[in-house]
Amino acid sequence: MDIKITRTTTPKVKPDQSKLGFGKLFTDHMFILDYTTDKGWHDARIVPYGPIPMDPASMVLHYAQETFEGLKAYRRADGKVQLFRPEANAARMERSNRRMAMPEVPAADFVQAVRALVEVDQDWVPDAKDTSLYIRPMCVATQAAVSVSVSSSYMFLILLSPSGSYYPEGVNPVKIFVEDEYVRAVAGGTGEAKTGGNYAASLMGQVKAKKMGYSQVMWLDGVHRKYVEEIGTTNVIFKINGEIITPSLDGTILPGITRDSALKLMRNWGLKVTERKISIDEVVEAYDKGQLEEVFAVGTAAVVSPVGELNYKGKIMTINNFKNGEITQKVYDTLTGIQWGRITDEFGWTQVI
Repeated sequence: MDIKITRTTTPKVKPDQSKLGFGKLFTDHMFILDYTTDKGWHDARIVPYGPIPMDPASMVLHYAQETFEGLKAYRRADGKVQLFRPEANAARMERSNRRMAMPEVPAADFVQAVRALVEVDQDWVPDAKDTSLYIRPMCVATQAAVSVSVSSSYMFLILLSPSGSYYPEGVNPVKIFVEDEYVRAVAGGTGEAKTGGNYAASLMGQVKAKKMGYSQVMWLDGVHRKYVEEIGTTNVIFKINGEIITPSLDGTILPGITRDSALKLMRNWGLKVTERKISIDEVVEAYDKGQLEEVFAVGTAAVVSPVGELNYKGKIMTINNFKNGEITQKVYDTLTGIQWGRITDEFGWTQVI
């Protein structure tokens, strides 16, 4: 793929790294690739960051035909910048696009585009503790038509955002509300695709949880309102009586890359790791028996987020005395150690820019 680069003539002032927040600031440039049915993907370019022209009838605005991804670039101690498993994000976007009846962005082009844009804006990769450059690829339907059908044109974009911790609490236990009124996804729907509609469906539950003083929502399945699925934008992992248990990928939850990485690490450590359905009743029973040892969420944005409290129908369950669990901390330390280049990558997960 030949990428044309047009650099900005008015670079932005770099932000204070101690006040980054998450996903609120954006770098000097963005990547754009167009698609039409007659040409396929074409006109790859890196241009100054700014608004994009879009017809009010663009189909993404009416029928939500879109997908996105999330990954990060990290500043190592030696000053070099590296990515973490970009090829896995590329493969997941291909799957998401297929589910949303959209043309697939070839994985090699996805990775090339990410690498090229990060290289152009590599001065934006922060070096303060726990900071990184968040990378947001996305694909949107651009045909102007208000009729429910597959779009004939699309735009693939990549944005970059220097970011700090996802949760204000940082790598400290958070309080989670178990939602049994609203649902996020159902079997046969779009739950396993990374598409905006899944997140829109989750917002009311999140608003409800925050009003009650909770950081996020633990979602239950949409049929029985019984089986645990995800925590907000992350996958969830339990340690019950020495066993690592996480909901299986049955089509309603996102196949997280951090989830996959964490499970591979724990299996490599010799832990018993099981992927299966787990009901909220089983979680409550394990808590009552003193066997619910650790709960943590895993995802690109937060990496690892310990859960210190669950609230299910008014029953408050405090986990590990509201402290980080041993396995939770080890997964976080190992993953971030690999991502920031502090420890050896034995899995071939990183790519240096």
